[in-house]
Amino acid sequence: MRSLGFSVALLVLVAGCGGESAAVTTTGREAISGRIAFVSDRDGNAEVYVMDADGSNLTNITNQPTIDGQPSWSSDGRHIAFTSDRDGNAEVYVMDADGSNLTNLTNHPAVDNASSWSPDGSHIAFHSDRDGNFEVYVMDVGGTNTIRLTNHAAQDSFPTWSPDGSRIAFVSVRDGDADLYVMGADGSNLSNITNNGAFDSDPAWSPDGSRIAFASDRDGNIEVYSMAADGTDVVRLTDNPAIDGFPTWSPDGSRIAFQSDRDGNREVYSMGADGSNVTRLTNDSALDAVPVWSEAP
Repeated sequence: MRSLGFSVALLVLVAGCGGESAAVTTTGREAISGRIAFVSDRDGNAEVYVMDADGSNLTNITNQPTIDGQPSWSSDGRHIAFTSDRDGNAEVYVMDADGSNLTNLTNHPAVDNASSWSPDGSHIAFHSDRDGNFEVYVMDVGGTNTIRLTNHAAQDSFPTWSPDGSRIAFVSVRDGDADLYVMGADGSNLSNITNNGAFDSDPAWSPDGSRIAFASDRDGNIEVYSMAADGTDVVRLTDNPAIDGFPTWSPDGSRIAFQSDRDGNREVYSMGADGSNVTRLTNDSALDAVPVWSEAP
């Protein structure tokens, strides 16, 4: 599991290596807006799907035989960036929200993965091992003008942009274990905001930028937590013997979707921002994982 933040295996959604299962806390539909992109192998291989925030109207929007994963919405909900090996290695692609108009943005022999849109839609951050180890890069939305933001012998990965566009959170092992860091959008003013001997990963900014949800095993198994954007006021949101991770906030900040294997296989769930009212959104014997929430256009 400790390879969650850094292995190429995340391209195929390996976000943990099993874990104890538990019964679904609640079931039912939610009256909340927006759409959720996620990854599933329910059609035989990893594909990107989109569903309404209550789990209805599910659509496979990649629908081809190679591996597609790590979706990321543009702020206007019109486009999705994602990772695919359809051209022989992991690259960052962008498509319209219905799966049309596909473009390979990176087109590089290295591994490029885990993209995140800037709030103004002009840039995409991602991680790549094109310079020998995983670093955080940023490029124009058309795939040009690629700039490396981190430069360290340790692995830096899984960037995510703050809602105001001024900061990027990411995962690094530069201090010996996986921690969450925040830096300026130009790579300056780096700060370790978890600084914990445990495994911390999967950062997700709240819509107002005041908090960051994340996954951690600091209490013995991987759970979802929330903290203030400076790393203070850490609150544990899930408390289950299963593996919970990949949190993503609803557009209004009232709920958090996440993946969990508490029902025996990985499904997408939603809960209140305080950890209450857990609802399972997907229910399939296949793997459903890595949810990302977007406001419906």
